[in-house]
Amino acid sequence: MSEQTPVDSEATVTIDCDRCVLQHTSACKGCLVSFVLDRDPGDAVIIDADEARALRVLHRAGLLPPSRFEANAS
Repeated sequence: MSEQTPVDSEATVTIDCDRCVLQHTSACKGCLVSFVLDRDPGDAVIIDADEARALRVLHRAGLLPPSRFEANAS
């Protein structure tokens, strides 16, 4: 078994579409970045409970940064 490299919780992930090898392919339509960026300004990104769980699993595995969303008291 190999040891896992510790994940730096302060590390950042930069996704640059111009550097993506799949840019301008059919994969762009299924990309999370395209999903988020293709919405109208002011539209919320809505994920369901299963998607939220999947994002938490990916975060715990060191593949995604944590969500920084905090709802305001309104």
